Amino acid sequence: MFRRRIPPESSVLFVCLGNICRSPTAEGVFRAAADRAGLARSLHADSAGIGDWHVGLPPDPRAINAAKRRGYDLSAIRGRQIEIADFARFGWIVAMDESNLKALEEMKPAEFGGNVGLLLDFAPELRLREVPDPYYGGPEGFERVLDLVEPAIPRLIAGMRSAISQR
Repeated sequence: MFRRRIPPESSVLFVCLGNICRSPTAEGVFRAAADRAGLARSLHADSAGIGDWHVGLPPDPRAINAAKRRGYDLSAIRGRQIEIADFARFGWIVAMDESNLKALEEMKPAEFGGNVGLLLDFAPELRLREVPDPYYGGPEGFERVLDLVEPAIPRLIAGMRSAISQR
């Protein structure tokens, strides 16, 4: 099968600790928003975890169910660990919390010219910088992740479009 090459500046990687809660949720919300905006063929999204505990596994069932209730499909996503090569494939690497961001900054190659930052920096009105990890809590934590991710994604897409148009 032929796969078209998406340039790094049109690609975003969402990163959390294990890649089964927050980052796949952000990936699913991003894909749906890009599709609604008619940009599904020109923007690419993926997600990864800092750790390798959940490689190959689907998102947490609580994340899948919360997303499904809001019209997002996470069922095809599988956990993977971030790798150095991702810094060449993605122009936007977006962390869910400060700990993830610190790990990304430590592994980031010196020649990386893309953007590394926090997702909630795209939604300053929330007055939060971190998407809390819902893993050890109940289903309400997964709803909270969506409440925080949904307002940030359209602004991330706008920022990506602006950066692309300036090149």
